[in-house]
Amino acid sequence: MKKIALGLAALATLAITSCSSDDDNNQVFTTNVKAPDTYTFERDGSSTVSFGGQTTRIQMAQEIVSGLKDPSNTEAVLDNMFAHVQGDNDFTDANLNASNKNVRSKIAASTDFYAANTTDANSIKATFDFFIEDQVNTVFPNWLTPASAGVAGQIQQAGGGAIRYVNGKGLEYNQAFAKGVIGALMMDQILNNYLSLSVLDEADNRANNDAGVLDGTNNYTTMEHKWDEAYGYLYGNEVNPAVPVLGADSFLNEYLSRVEEDPDFEGIALDIYNAFKLGRAAIVAKEYGLRDVQAQVIRGKISQIVAVRAIYYLQQGKASLGTDMASAFHALSEAYGFIYSLQFTRKPGTNDPYFTKDEVQQFLDQLMVGNGFWDVSDATLDAISNTIAAEFYFTAAQAGSL
Repeated sequence: MKKIALGLAALATLAITSCSSDDDNNQVFTTNVKAPDTYTFERDGSSTVSFGGQTTRIQMAQEIVSGLKDPSNTEAVLDNMFAHVQGDNDFTDANLNASNKNVRSKIAASTDFYAANTTDANSIKATFDFFIEDQVNTVFPNWLTPASAGVAGQIQQAGGGAIRYVNGKGLEYNQAFAKGVIGALMMDQILNNYLSLSVLDEADNRANNDAGVLDGTNNYTTMEHKWDEAYGYLYGNEVNPAVPVLGADSFLNEYLSRVEEDPDFEGIALDIYNAFKLGRAAIVAKEYGLRDVQAQVIRGKISQIVAVRAIYYLQQGKASLGTDMASAFHALSEAYGFIYSLQFTRKPGTNDPYFTKDEVQQFLDQLMVGNGFWDVSDATLDAISNTIAAEFYFTAAQAGSL
């Protein structure tokens, strides 16, 4: 984390180039807009940045994932955490209990991908409901049972390592849930909702931003706020979100850190941070073409995070198969969740994910066929890894190396 923090601090003062281009859209234009040193924007001496709802959902999701590892929890308890109702005592944090937010309502809820596709949206929500249901009804009752092919239970990593709790196919539901939420909540909301033209420029947002018309009694325009909410799903749990150090949650923020630590992808964290800053500065300057270019940069770079980690965990799982099955199952469960998240990616300059819901399901079916992770082959893991890598500008060897 220190390496990333120092990198951001050292480079934050660099001026952003006055000539901005986007290879995906072939846009080149000159602008005098400069990003601030940090993600700090003010009006009349007061901050215009606000994303409290995003921080709340990140923290709720973290408690849900922890709850999936507590066999004393009932299905109703976990369901209530997932679909929290304001005032209910579902969390250990009183502020979360008082909130009118919840995680479930924002799963697969982006304007671009799901406003006109409620069938898929409901199906995706039901998948997370099933993770909770089967964890409680299949894994929890077998918490002390030795796991075997077709039998849920516990399995310990080699050398007295961590105990993993899996279903009959070797899948850890808590990992599938956690990594799936990265795509279905954080990434979908950033890439396909708040950075969408349908949201940023909805109704009279652009005219109001041009005129400096604020959103009710708030100190921001609606367009400013929408961009900030996208920022919040990545950096909202940071101690100081204006100067992120990464590793601040168990979701997108953590895995951006992990990808940044790989020498093959070093610099991705700063690229994303700079694009967020410059896009927000462009909104203040009313330069919407520049804003849109930064949105495309963010889409491509954030999509890359889940692709890299999907391949990384497939390869880590492959390395442990046959020698340390618990470690293999743990890695492959993480891969499962990251693969699930691929359907929420966004190709820059398009309205399409890198992989459709059906293509993602084909990957998952290959992993789960028969006894699932108990007898998945190296060839299958390599084939999926190579297919994912082929859609991006890196190789499976690069993604699987660290």
